[in-house]
Amino acid sequence: MLQVEDLWVEVQGREVLKGINLQIGKGEIHCLFGKNGSGKTSLLMTLMGFSDYRVRYGRIIFKGKDITRMPVNERARMGLGLSFQRPPTLKGVRLRDLLALYGKDPDVGSQLAAAYNFGRFLEREVNLGFSGGEIKKSELLQLLAQGPDLILLDEPESGVDAENLNVIREMIRRLLQKDLPRDRQRSGLIITHTGFILNYVTADKGHVMMDGQMYCQGNPLDIFERIQRHGYEECVKCHLYD
Repeated sequence: MLQVEDLWVEVQGREVLKGINLQIGKGEIHCLFGKNGSGKTSLLMTLMGFSDYRVRYGRIIFKGKDITRMPVNERARMGLGLSFQRPPTLKGVRLRDLLALYGKDPDVGSQLAAAYNFGRFLEREVNLGFSGGEIKKSELLQLLAQGPDLILLDEPESGVDAENLNVIREMIRRLLQKDLPRDRQRSGLIITHTGFILNYVTADKGHVMMDGQMYCQGNPLDIFERIQRHGYEECVKCHLYD
């Protein structure tokens, strides 16, 4: 599904990714751990193709095609989807109209919103005045309407209160096709700080990023337990990434 080869990226002349290598197979879910400022969000933004993130060297292969220089809209049409950690407010754009752009069915927004008790937000401007949990629901509804093959989630559990957490959990499980263990077609790359998502999404691999580099990979639960006990510096000491 995804192959990242020796990826070096800079933003406004500052190096943010340094020789990243990553492979995600079809139907696989990977988690990305790391301190703030370690390059996790920069990796997701680079994969999605945002122009501020300039690839100096390396390649991004998605579904067998080199997309390294491809613009954002073409990557989205190919099946890449991103949920922002802090998505923008789109004044003048109704959520219903945005959801309708994603699918062939103009009623997709109503159907999805009804499933998650979010219908009252369809006539509102996207994310305007939404709470943290409501913004996450809005983002996930958009991804569900899009139905991407590779889903990039930037801290999906952050800013979500206990009341909305169960709904967010069910939306993510549906998005990642977690109820289709044999026939799963979608893959995911998820940034998490709290590790909470590991309670309801069984990830196949975990990766640790520090200072724009990958330092280790392995069982995500084992990695997260080690981080909790010893901190991220232990990963730098071990430098287990192969």
